[in-house]
Amino acid sequence: MHGLAQGTAFVLAFAIIAIGTQYIAVPRTATRSFGLPLPEDGTNIAWWLRLKGVRDIVAGLVVLAFAAWGVSKDVGLVLLVEAIIPTGDMLVILGAKGSSKSAFGIHGVTALLMVLASLPLLTGGH
Repeated sequence: MHGLAQGTAFVLAFAIIAIGTQYIAVPRTATRSFGLPLPEDGTNIAWWLRLKGVRDIVAGLVVLAFAAWGVSKDVGLVLLVEAIIPTGDMLVILGAKGSSKSAFGIHGVTALLMVLASLPLLTGGH
């Protein structure tokens, strides 16, 4: 179970880095799957969306850094704390009456996977 949790942590970290990279490279395209309508048009919208990309990349790198230089319990703690991000995304989308399919199917599932991966790492890490 411990190896599966570590593998899940790596997959989640690389996935959020890939999503962040997409937000930097093609921000308007990346936004379409988020669950909220595209923001109003304006010259600075793409730059605001790129900020999300930078934060996503850093969130993934934090997991990878702890996996490389920390102990399993540290990785578990980081995953558990970072699960607040997709949980918050889900709640914001639901509060804005955005796509419940994206809210639960993307953000909710991501948060759940993060929590489930964190538990064996927190309880059985070495």
